[in-house]
Amino acid sequence: MKTRMFILVEGEDDVRFFGRIIKPLLIGRYDAVEIIPYASIKRSKVSSFLKSIRLMKNDYIFVADIDTERSVRDKKQILYSHFNHIDGSNIIVVIKEIESWYYAGLSGESAQSLSVPDLSFTNELTKEDFNNLIPPKFDSRIDFMFELLKYFSIDTAEKKNQSFRFFITRYNLDVPQMPR
Repeated sequence: MKTRMFILVEGEDDVRFFGRIIKPLLIGRYDAVEIIPYASIKRSKVSSFLKSIRLMKNDYIFVADIDTERSVRDKKQILYSHFNHIDGSNIIVVIKEIESWYYAGLSGESAQSLSVPDLSFTNELTKEDFNNLIPPKFDSRIDFMFELLKYFSIDTAEKKNQSFRFFITRYNLDVPQMPR
């Protein structure tokens, strides 16, 4: 068994999401699961870190939003040019942005409870769309994100967001884990 899993994410919204939703699903498979926001770290340091993860025979997932790229392949090409030692099989591209994953986990009932629209699909949801959906009763965007995480359903998110479903399937996270 691998000893550690590193999840490299872009920023703090990703740290919150992966810490609350994904880390608990992985924790039984590893001695440690660490989430590292890489956007504020120099590219050369990130590349060196990726190399050291591989040399130490640990696992990693490198998460990036597709943003304005036309395809996952195009986004991966950009990441290859930015980071040496990155392995394409470890890259997960979020479509469109992490906010689409937050919102995807909201069931119809939960959406009604929060007084927000029940979206059938969130694949095209951008940060700006997400911000426009925040009800005035929330003090901040972060407050709204925390509330979405309280209601989050993996099953619902898999139905509403294709890249989330790909991620869950790719890492076999929809299968209940046996304790070690």
